[in-house]
Amino acid sequence: MLACGVDRPYPRGHTQLINRIAEQGLVVGELPPGDHPTPSRFILRNRVIAALTRGTVIVEAAYRSGALVTARAAQRLGRFTMGVPGPATSGLSAGVHELLRGGATLVTDAAEVTELVGDMGELAPDRRGPVLPRDLLEPGARRVLDALPARRAATARAIARGAGTAEDDAVGKLYELRALGYVERHGEGWKLTRQAMISGSSDRRRC
Repeated sequence: MLACGVDRPYPRGHTQLINRIAEQGLVVGELPPGDHPTPSRFILRNRVIAALTRGTVIVEAAYRSGALVTARAAQRLGRFTMGVPGPATSGLSAGVHELLRGGATLVTDAAEVTELVGDMGELAPDRRGPVLPRDLLEPGARRVLDALPARRAATARAIARGAGTAEDDAVGKLYELRALGYVERHGEGWKLTRQAMISGSSDRRRC
């Protein structure tokens, strides 16, 4: 979409690209051939860009930005308006964050954009962190592992109470976890190994 006549490629450095688009696709301009681009014509052009699309995604925009003009035109037309969040300290993120506060949809990748503007029922994949070894434990063993204190030993009875299971069952799971390197015996009690504490820290960061 040009802010000038279609016979005047702008910027001139993109002439070959615009010509290739014209040959293989479509170049659109609402101004008569021969008209030159001006700042105000770029603003007018933006409303046509918004109208021609199902949705508008703003990746970076300062408070005073032509991209925000396009996004607001899309909102007025009932099109999807999306923003990619950036660093709170960046001036180029300020306009995007203002747009998001005003009701635009936050997106982080192409799949999330497609979820809004693609075919009905097309959803972005669930986001998950990497699978960790403790994720592969069966639920009973994971509950027993989660019931152990972070820094001290605990008796099997206390662990069973925390895991909501019988003491004999907890003892069986503790021996399984010891074989896997997650817990170790300390007299009458059980304690997490360093491996288990590191794994638990990774889980908390992932959440």
